[in-house]
Amino acid sequence: MLLHIPQVFTRDEVTRIRQALEGAQWIDGRVTAGYQSVKAKSNEQLAEDDPLAREIAEAMLQRLWQHPLFFSAALPNKAYPPMFNRYRDGGTFGFHIDNAIRKVRGSAEQVRTDVSSTLFFSDPDEYEGGELVIEDTYGVRQVKFAAGDLVVYPGTSRHKVMPVTRGTRYASFFWTQSMIREDSQRTLLFEMDQAIQGLTADMPDHPSLLTLTGTYHNLLRRWAEV
Repeated sequence: MLLHIPQVFTRDEVTRIRQALEGAQWIDGRVTAGYQSVKAKSNEQLAEDDPLAREIAEAMLQRLWQHPLFFSAALPNKAYPPMFNRYRDGGTFGFHIDNAIRKVRGSAEQVRTDVSSTLFFSDPDEYEGGELVIEDTYGVRQVKFAAGDLVVYPGTSRHKVMPVTRGTRYASFFWTQSMIREDSQRTLLFEMDQAIQGLTADMPDHPSLLTLTGTYHNLLRRWAEV
């Protein structure tokens, strides 16, 4: 499942975050790449222990954990702290699949990368290229959303970032370990949850709501790993 979640941050919030990112200290993005992906990666990142990265990451996760659409889609258990990248001057990242397990820096905690997310901090007209290309069972999608918008997609997907030939592309990316390991099961639960919410809004007294809600939670109980 690939999902577009608009306006995680408002325009004013994006402006303040962008100003902070533009004045930050950036390092070679290959420092966090795996053995295979390091060969395809050409970008810059904030150091994982950078105070600015930690401040924005904390605000992002707090916002997203309270966001009904993100929670419904990802069913998060825990997350790898968001990181931040910058693409410019031809920067790119060729096709790769993210590592299945990420060890949190400075911690014994590990996160299984079930769900990948990218939050854009540059608008599409601010740079040329830089599309996030995602391949999966649903086909190939090119993603280039507005600043403040989030894309959520399976961590098992092959994906790449096209070369940025003009301007600068700022974004954040992170992984979520879901309570539901399998994307197909998460998708079924998401679709059921959205249908229940729609029915609740249109016909709040419909007798089928009790049955549907009970079925949703029984499936969640059967499949969840917590």
